[in-house]
Amino acid sequence: MTAPPAGARRLPFTVALRQPVLGVTTRAGWLIQGDAGWAEWSPLPSWSREENAAAYLGALEAAGLPFPEPVRGSVEINTMVPRVPPGVAARMAVISGCATVKVKVGDADGEARVRAVREAVGPGVRIRVDANGAWDLDEAERALDRLAGLDIEMVEDPVDGLREMAALRRRCAVPVGAEMAIRCLEDVVEMRRLDAADVLVVKPQRIGGIAAALRAAELAGVPVVVSSALETSVGLSACLAVAAALPASPYAHGIGTATLLAEDVTANPLLPVRGRLVPRRVEPDLLLVRRR
Repeated sequence: MTAPPAGARRLPFTVALRQPVLGVTTRAGWLIQGDAGWAEWSPLPSWSREENAAAYLGALEAAGLPFPEPVRGSVEINTMVPRVPPGVAARMAVISGCATVKVKVGDADGEARVRAVREAVGPGVRIRVDANGAWDLDEAERALDRLAGLDIEMVEDPVDGLREMAALRRRCAVPVGAEMAIRCLEDVVEMRRLDAADVLVVKPQRIGGIAAALRAAELAGVPVVVSSALETSVGLSACLAVAAALPASPYAHGIGTATLLAEDVTANPLLPVRGRLVPRRVEPDLLLVRRR
């Protein structure tokens, strides 16, 4: 990752996570100021050069152009529980106050983690699971069979690849969400051609910004969940702008991840209240104060 052009006002940042998420313990990048406000460029270490470039163009777009007009005043979000011990997962789910909890699975404690969350939150809270492509087809089918009694709303990335997801959809009743395989708009078209997913899970930064994410939603032909890439509240505000501009969805959006940050770049972070977020731009006021 290289620095933005010298002509732009830019601030480097590094923030720590409270809990590792798939080996990621810190998030680093650049905050870029444009005519419309501040934006974030913080590609994850696993992203390709092309994804880094798309994320950069998306940041310039978010900094230079107004956010789209929201069609709702607040957005329902889910909380995300990483691969933590089951007891910790249960506490995180309860404390969040969200009506939807996404639980990371695909490891030895995955089933116990989901059971602990379900016991803690009761039957009135929706639970979705995310395996990050850790299972093969047979493993995914067996795992979802074991979880069947826990009322799973959706499984995100149960297997690796769109063809595998399409095959799994013919073998299980749990709705399938595709995220890891969606790196560009062409992947969305392929997802629809293969009938590979019941839900498109899109990371605006990864796919190239707000306009690209909204175009992906138009192409998908299925409900859309907007997902963060563990950005600071500056980056999350762009994700939130996408979610607020989309048609109504039966699924909560995955942009409540500011709660996973041990620190943020603003004194007024995008933290959910009763499981919802109100769309707004965020200024990195803490970083600005430190540099005065």
